[in-house]
Amino acid sequence: MNVITLAEASAGTAELVGGKAAGLGELIKLGERVPEGFCLTTAAHDRGVIPEAEVAAAYRALGGGPVAVRSSATAEDLPYASFAGQQDTFLGVTGADALQDAIAKCWSSLHTERAVAYREANDIDGRTVRMAVVVQRMVEAKVAGVLFTANPLTGCRTETVVDAAPGLGTAVVDGTAPADHYVLDGTRYDDRGCLTPAQLAELHRAGERIQAHFGTPQDVEWAIDSDGTLWLLQSRPITTLFPLPPPTDRPQPRIYLEFGHVQGMLRPVTPMGMSALRVILAGMLGSFGIKAEIVDIGGRLYGDLTDLVRDPATRKRLVKLMAVDFGPRAQAVVAHLLTDPRFAPVPTVRSRPAGGLGPALRTAPRAIAGIVAALARPEAARVRLFEEIDQLRQRAAAEPAGLRTAAERLDFVEAQDPSTRYDRIVWPVVAGILTAALPAELLKGIASQAEIHAVLGGMPHNVTIEMDLALWRLAERAGAHRDLLCTTPPEELAARYRAGTLPEIGLAAFLDTYGHRAAAEVDLGVPRWAEDPTPVFASIANYLRVTDPEQAPDRRFARAAAEAEVALAALVRRVRRRRPVRGRLAGFLLRRARVLAGLREAGKFAGLYPLRENRRQLLLVGAELADGGRLAQADDIMFLTIPEARAAVSDGIDQRALVAQRRATYRRELRRRHVPVAVLSDGTDVEAALAPATAAATDALRGVGAAPGTATGPARVVHDPATARIEPGEILVAPTTDPGWTPLFLTAGGLVTETGAPMAHGPTVAREYGIPAVICVPGATDTIRTGQVITVDGAAGTVTVDRGR
Repeated sequence: MNVITLAEASAGTAELVGGKAAGLGELIKLGERVPEGFCLTTAAHDRGVIPEAEVAAAYRALGGGPVAVRSSATAEDLPYASFAGQQDTFLGVTGADALQDAIAKCWSSLHTERAVAYREANDIDGRTVRMAVVVQRMVEAKVAGVLFTANPLTGCRTETVVDAAPGLGTAVVDGTAPADHYVLDGTRYDDRGCLTPAQLAELHRAGERIQAHFGTPQDVEWAIDSDGTLWLLQSRPITTLFPLPPPTDRPQPRIYLEFGHVQGMLRPVTPMGMSALRVILAGMLGSFGIKAEIVDIGGRLYGDLTDLVRDPATRKRLVKLMAVDFGPRAQAVVAHLLTDPRFAPVPTVRSRPAGGLGPALRTAPRAIAGIVAALARPEAARVRLFEEIDQLRQRAAAEPAGLRTAAERLDFVEAQDPSTRYDRIVWPVVAGILTAALPAELLKGIASQAEIHAVLGGMPHNVTIEMDLALWRLAERAGAHRDLLCTTPPEELAARYRAGTLPEIGLAAFLDTYGHRAAAEVDLGVPRWAEDPTPVFASIANYLRVTDPEQAPDRRFARAAAEAEVALAALVRRVRRRRPVRGRLAGFLLRRARVLAGLREAGKFAGLYPLRENRRQLLLVGAELADGGRLAQADDIMFLTIPEARAAVSDGIDQRALVAQRRATYRRELRRRHVPVAVLSDGTDVEAALAPATAAATDALRGVGAAPGTATGPARVVHDPATARIEPGEILVAPTTDPGWTPLFLTAGGLVTETGAPMAHGPTVAREYGIPAVICVPGATDTIRTGQVITVDGAAGTVTVDRGR
C-alpha cells in the first residue's frame, strides 16, 4: 500500500504512515477541520522508488494546485522526541514534477546530519526508522501559528499558550519573525495582536478537545484562512514537559521540593531504588517529628512541603532551613511561595504526624547527649563513630548467611529497618554540621563567607577524601603501567580486570574497602564499583596525567589543611579583638569543626553497607527469575518494586514487558538536562515561573561561592563521571556532584555546578582540596562549552567566560 488518504491514517497505522500522518488521521476522526491530503507510506520508502503514477493520481484527486509536502517518519512526533524541524517541509509545491522532487527531498532529509544527530541524542536506532510523506492542500492563511495545551516554559498544565503571526505559520515555527504571545487560562481573552478574543477562545476550546483525545499535552500547528475558518495542520505531544506529580485527594495546589540534589543526584532513580529511598527518607524525617510525603516525579525524589509552607509555625523558619542542605535556589523558591496567596498560612494545618512532637521529644534527649558528648570529647566521638561503622560493615556481611530461597531474600530486604538508631554515627555527624554552619551566623558582618570557607578547607577524617587519596596512591604505584592505563579505554580495562588479565596494581584491595561506592550510590539499582570498576580506571588515567608534583592531590590537600589552620588562627585573633564573646565562641566551634565536620560523609558511607547487601540479595533473586523466564536478565529486578518481585517469585508472573517499558522511560529520563527545584501539583516549575533576574552588566555567570579562591582554565563539561577525562587544571562543569564524582576533583582546577548547597558533598570536598567552587549556576552545562577558558571566583560566586579564546 503506497498511497492512502489522511482519513485512513490513525495511531494504529503509525508504522505505515509515520507520526505526523497518524496524528492528522486522529484529528480527522475526532471531527476537527484538517486540510485534505494523502500520505505516501513507508512501504514506498522501503522500495526506494517513488510510485509516480499513484502520487500523480492522488494529487489530481486533491484538485492539483499548491500543496504542502512534509516528512512523516516513524520516529517522529513521538511522546519523547518531536523531531521538530529535523526533517524537511516544502510549502506551495505546484505541479506533479515539483511534487515528485519534494518527496525525494523529504526522503533524503531522513539522513541529514542534524536528523542523524537528533536520533542518536534520543537513543533511536536509525536503521529502524522509515519515512512516509504527507501531502496536503495548502491553506491560504491570514494568520497562523502554534498552540501548546500546557505552558512549555513553566510546565503549567492549566495554561494554554498561543503564538501567532500574520501569514503562514512558518515564521512562528522557525522563530524568524516576531509573534504575538498569548497565555490563556480560560477566564479571559485579550483583545490585542493579530487574533481576536473569539479566535483565541476557539483555539483554546480546540486545544482542550485535542488534549482530551490524545490524553497528553499537545503542540498544535494551526492556520486561519481569509474566511475566518480554523484549520489544524499538525498535533504532536509536547516532549519537554517534566512529568506531573502523582494525583492526590489532598487540598490543592501542592508544592513539591526536589530532594535528590541534596545527595548530589539529579539522575532518575530505579523503581527498586526509589521504593527503598522513600522508606529511608520518611523514617529519617519521622524520627525528628517531621512528616513530609515523599513522592516519585519523573524518577526523582520530591517531598510534599505544602503543609509546612501553610503552617504558621514552620513557614517562618523554612527559608533559613533551606540554606543548610537545599541551597539558595530552593531558598528563592520557598521565599516566593510564602508570598503566594494560594499558600497563605492556615491555622489548622499541622505538618507533624499523629502524636505531635512525640518522635521529636523522644529523640531530643539522645540528640542533646550525643552532640554535647561530641563537642566535649571530639576525638573520642570520632573513634567511636568509626568503630560503629566497622561493626556495621561486619554485620551487613554476616546477617544474610543462611538465606536459600528467593522469597527469603525478599523477606530479608523488606525487613531492613531504616530507622535503626546509630547514635554513635548520627550525633557526631550532626555536631560537625552544626560547628561548621553556626560560625557564619555568629560572625555575620565581622567575617566574610569566604574567610569561613577557608577555615573549613583541608578537613581531616572525611571518608570520601580518604577514598580519593587512596585511589591517588594506587595510581602512583601503578606508574609502571602508565601507557596501558592511559591509552586503553576504561571499559576495556574493567573487562580485562574482571577476566583476570590485567597486571596487579592493587585495585582489589581498594575495591575491598571502597567497592560499595559509585556515582548515584544512594540508588541500590546502580552498579557498585566492585561490580563495574570502569569509573575507577577512568580516574586512575586522569591521575596518571598529573606531571606537576605541586599539583599532586595529597600535596594540595596538605596545603589546604595548613592554610586553613593559619586562617583559623588569624580569624580568631581578629574577631576576639572586635567581639570577645563571639570570638571565643566562634573559635571554639571552628576548632571543633576541624575535628568533627569531616565526619559529614560518614553517615552515608555507613548506610551503603546494608544497601550493598540488599542489592546483592536482589540480584540473586533476579538471576533466579531470569532463569525461569520471568525477567530477561538479573538486574531487571531493579525496575520492579518488592511487591512486583514477589508476584514474579510466588505467582510466576512474567514481568519482562513491564521492565522493558520502565527501562525505556528510565533511559529517556537519563537524558533530561533540567530537573525542577520545585514543582506545583499543576506541573508548574516554580523557578521557571519566577521573574528572570536582571542580567549582569558583564559576561559573568552568577552563582553561589562555595569554596574560596580563583582559578582560570579550560572548561570540561561532564554529565557522566564514569568515563570522564579531566586534564590537570581543567575546570569541571557539571549538573551536580556526589561522592562518586569526587575522584575527578583531584585533577580539576575548579568546580562549577548547576545545583547544590554550600554544605553538600561537592562543595565540601572542593574546599578540602583547596579548589575554588561556584554552585547554583543555572544552565551552566548548556552555557559553557568544553574547551572554553573560564575563570571561577569562589569568593564572588561568579564564573566568567573568556569570549576571546
